[in-house]
Amino acid sequence: MLRLALFLFTLCFLTTSSSARSFITTKPSPIDSFLPKPKLENAGVCSYTVIIKTSCSSVSYTRDKISIAFGDVYGNEVYVKRLDDPHSRAFERCSSDTYKITGPCMRDVCYLYLLRQGYDGWKPENVKIYGSYIRSVTFYYNLFLPNSVWYGFNVCNGIANNNDKSSQPINASSIAAM
Repeated sequence: MLRLALFLFTLCFLTTSSSARSFITTKPSPIDSFLPKPKLENAGVCSYTVIIKTSCSSVSYTRDKISIAFGDVYGNEVYVKRLDDPHSRAFERCSSDTYKITGPCMRDVCYLYLLRQGYDGWKPENVKIYGSYIRSVTFYYNLFLPNSVWYGFNVCNGIANNNDKSSQPINASSIAAM
């Protein structure tokens, strides 16, 4: 009886934890053919907060150019060519940097890529994204990013459910009504 109770508890725990929005089990990887998308016309504009935590085992700070692109399963994408001001000493070891970014409205973020260009090196620990109309999500890196390679996560496969009205694309007219 105790084994059955333990089994049911474990099953319930695994079922509820698998729906969490933090992607702990996947590892970041390079993507060879990634090109940021041009801005969509007639797309609603939403605000996102991006918090990037730099690892305590990173270089003391980086002057490298850091770009970010993230999006949803429907092709809505936010792209920032350079997040930091090169003179701001952003991305210092053991610190968090917060950016307010606007871009097309989207459903839940399911991919995130970072691009580092420069010679200092940089090791992000994690990137958290949240906004008014999306669930927060955290992507865990904890590795030095290679130079001049888009590196990150794409867990979009299987996210959209055709029977779920909440996972339909957002268009400009629906945002105007909000």
